[in-house]
Amino acid sequence: MSEPLILHNFFRSSTSTRLRAALNLKGLAYDYVGYALKAGDAETPAYLRLNPQGLVPSLELADGTVLIQSLAIMEWLEERYPEPALLPPDPLQRARVRALAGAIALDIHPLNNLRVLGYLKDRLGADENAVADWFRHWVDTTFAPLEQMLATSPATGLFCHGDTPGYADCCLYAQVWNNRRFAVDMSRYPVISRIFEACDGIDAFTRAAPMNQPDAVA
Repeated sequence: MSEPLILHNFFRSSTSTRLRAALNLKGLAYDYVGYALKAGDAETPAYLRLNPQGLVPSLELADGTVLIQSLAIMEWLEERYPEPALLPPDPLQRARVRALAGAIALDIHPLNNLRVLGYLKDRLGADENAVADWFRHWVDTTFAPLEQMLATSPATGLFCHGDTPGYADCCLYAQVWNNRRFAVDMSRYPVISRIFEACDGIDAFTRAAPMNQPDAVA
């Protein structure tokens, strides 16, 4: 039986989406607490006591321990609740999956998160079109080689690694939802698109999707 968990997150945040998918794949229930990031909900003293970075998601455990950074939380979930596994058993395979996930979580997201896009607009005077171009550029910079890696590897199956969804799929799924907001041309990435559709046909992922969260707005 899992311990009571509280997920502090934002419906549209890709880091939150990937963690929701991981929790759902693990079959773990959690209480959902939503934060309107543009309204500054994650910058209040109460939230900063939970997460001094003022970022989402944060996962609060029953004893009051708060875990931050989505990839670190996903690693903790894998260690604390090893079944069903998000990572394959072989070390080399695990390295491949972590590399696929890192390409999205560490190369795309840091350049395209809300703080960066807000800085482009508010401090550098970029208009909506320029911000969207920035977003698409950094997605394409990583998705082009990611598509090649997935398309040419015999380890790729229905999902990023084999025929069972896991760690990298959580990251891919969340990123593609974000891409839709910025009109990224996904026709260039047929394998990524196929994997996304496979994920989107699974309840654990659809329940994690941004529009299916209680704080979702148009």
